[in-house]
Amino acid sequence: MEAKKRISQPMMGALAGAGLVVGIGLALHIFRVGLGLIHWSYDLPFAVRANIGTDEAVLIYMDDASHAALQQPFNTAWSRALHEQLVRRLTKAGARAIVFDVVFADASPNPEVDRAFAAAMTNHGRVVLAADTVQAIFDPSMVSNMRNVTPPTDGLRDAAADIGSAEMKPAQDFAVRRHFHGSSDDVLTSVSWATARLLGAAATTNDATRQDERWLNYYGPPGTLPSLSYHRALDTNAPLNHLFRGKVVFIGANLLTVFAGERKDQFRSPYSYWNPKNQFMSGVEVQATVFLNLLRGDWLRRGSPGVERAVLVLLGLVFGLGLVRFRPSMATLVAGLSVLLVIASAYSLAALQSVWFPWLLVVAEIAVALFWSILFNSIQLYVQKKLYEHTLGLYLSPKLVRKFSSDAKLLKPGAEKQTLTILFSDIANFTSISEGMDSDELARSMNGYFQNAVSLCIHPTDGTVVKYIGDAIFAFWNAPEPQDDHALRACLAALNFHRQEAQAMNGQPLITRIGLHTGVANVGNFGSTERVDYTALGENINLASRMEGLNKYLGTTLLATGETFAAVTGKVISRFAGRFRLKGFERAVDVHELVGTPEEAEATRLWRDTFGEALRHFQERNFAAAEAGFRRTLELHPGDGPAEFYLTRLAELPPGLLPDEWTGEVELKDK
Repeated sequence: MEAKKRISQPMMGALAGAGLVVGIGLALHIFRVGLGLIHWSYDLPFAVRANIGTDEAVLIYMDDASHAALQQPFNTAWSRALHEQLVRRLTKAGARAIVFDVVFADASPNPEVDRAFAAAMTNHGRVVLAADTVQAIFDPSMVSNMRNVTPPTDGLRDAAADIGSAEMKPAQDFAVRRHFHGSSDDVLTSVSWATARLLGAAATTNDATRQDERWLNYYGPPGTLPSLSYHRALDTNAPLNHLFRGKVVFIGANLLTVFAGERKDQFRSPYSYWNPKNQFMSGVEVQATVFLNLLRGDWLRRGSPGVERAVLVLLGLVFGLGLVRFRPSMATLVAGLSVLLVIASAYSLAALQSVWFPWLLVVAEIAVALFWSILFNSIQLYVQKKLYEHTLGLYLSPKLVRKFSSDAKLLKPGAEKQTLTILFSDIANFTSISEGMDSDELARSMNGYFQNAVSLCIHPTDGTVVKYIGDAIFAFWNAPEPQDDHALRACLAALNFHRQEAQAMNGQPLITRIGLHTGVANVGNFGSTERVDYTALGENINLASRMEGLNKYLGTTLLATGETFAAVTGKVISRFAGRFRLKGFERAVDVHELVGTPEEAEATRLWRDTFGEALRHFQERNFAAAEAGFRRTLELHPGDGPAEFYLTRLAELPPGLLPDEWTGEVELKDK
């Protein structure tokens, strides 16, 4: 079950991330909130793409310089005599077609000028004129929205090879991105379509495809298409025939001045972001670009909404399910590489296949997936850290928990040899004391007992609580943090046990017996692949446990081996309790009873010295003097457990059976 939880949590996080990523990707695609990203997806590739050369069209600008050179006002129409002159000039130069992005809606004051202009157009045979198409006033009673068309005057219209609408459909940012060749109910097509159709462009052979979605393929920033000023084009002395021969010539305004006689139309383009000083492209250059797209068949295409949404769903699932599996640093790297791959793919698709895709929506999906990955994994790491700190808190003091909370190696399987001071504790007569107690009351009492033992004794000295074994506690010092004074810390913790007021249970005091030993053990994480415990193993662990058990024989509560006492000499007051050969150990062990701290030495010195002298006589086989010394100890320290133990041993000891090499060791055959 635990394994399933470990699997299900990341999976649930991945599924939630995938749903979030896909949902945001589709929302950006469907709703207007994502329109900016879609536009940028179209615009940005143009910024890094090289300009594309064209030689099929040339632009003649009715610009500020021409207004000045030809003395034409900015607030009225130009003289059509100039247009007649220009058409004849272009006819003589061999222009393939002439397109006026100028609306001649009103007759000239001099009818002869219009007739001469019409004759020049007829003489060329391929002149296309523009018409205005504007939305009519909306009338709710009408079935459809009517659009008003302002065509050229009759004489000019009859002379033209074709006429087309100059209308374009810029987006809200005033950038023209899509072809517009007239609505289904429009009488006129666009100027660019009419011109391409006049020249037999393959794209215009089937008028039913006129409203197919096409996207402008700009050949470069404003000014990329070949162009010259109107007044220069009229200069018959300039060798310009080669510039016009075989070309489609577009004529229109490109003004900086506020007033324009014929019309002033400028639009933003994909290049507007990168050149603040040249943000706008003239309407006639846009018309020429649309025409060239139709003539060359190289407009940009875009997939259907269904295809794009399917791609967004697929990639959203990939990134939503994938990035959440990585740590934040790796997820960021993978996300960055994925963005570069998306950019490269989008650019290649546009450059090689003339297809563009709203790739920034995919980048947005990657960003959302990365955000979710970092958020989810940060939460996971936070929870894991808290669980880790909780786990450490079972062993370590709060100070050590804070220190080791960022070091996850403590929970990795494995162990190393380390010198430890080990503590085992046990409650004297716990079985009989707890007999008959309600289980809830017993649990409350033991929780209180363990709380005091750990928080008031072990953790204040930065000891490591390994486990609770029934009513016993197993702890050690000098791991996981090295402690030069680990033996002293353990002794002080043991003494703190006995400074606490004994807790009562079932009407009886709880007396804690403690054993200490210092030695080398294997310390680390032991267990299976499913569960490990931070603990220590080795014979020195068993020896510490034997020290705790020895208390019940000696009638003591705090015993330590000679190895522990050697490390605290002069810092802790004790008495030598003898040499013991414990069950399971071949060598005899020096045992000391901890009595207190140096400031308590004088209060206990007399009975400790008396006991020590008696024990020396015992080990030297001077049993009569030993017995007298132990009895004197009981007078000075009534109820002294070790003195009573040795008196009992003297009574049971057959002097004649002692081996010659005996030096006072006491052998215990039970634990």
